[in-house]
Amino acid sequence: MATIKSYTDIEQSRKLAKILPIESADMWYHGFFTPRRMCKIEYNPPASYHSVTPQWDCPCWSLAALLDIIPKHIKDYNVLRIDINENDTAIWYDEIGCGVNNELPDTTKESAVDACVDIIIKLKERNII
Repeated sequence: MATIKSYTDIEQSRKLAKILPIESADMWYHGFFTPRRMCKIEYNPPASYHSVTPQWDCPCWSLAALLDIIPKHIKDYNVLRIDINENDTAIWYDEIGCGVNNELPDTTKESAVDACVDIIIKLKERNII
């Protein structure tokens, strides 16, 4: 039985930390950058998490936090669509009345977290978010 990925891995977290507000993270890899690398994942909103040390800790985003970041509409007439099935997750935008908007980014990845990270990076590259 396959495991379900429910939050960003370290590599994804590092990429997102460069382009998203840290306050949007709802989890932390605590102690990841310590010399002994005794890393543990903790769920705590950054605003109330007083023991975060930038040189030791890395923000992390849950699937729920990632979904909150992705715009549900772009220019009022492009609607977010997400299709999750047993094999992959697809994310794209439909233009109301016209179908798929090929000018906006889309993605299909094995996990919902991977698809969300990919679409967020693509939207940021296009200055949409």
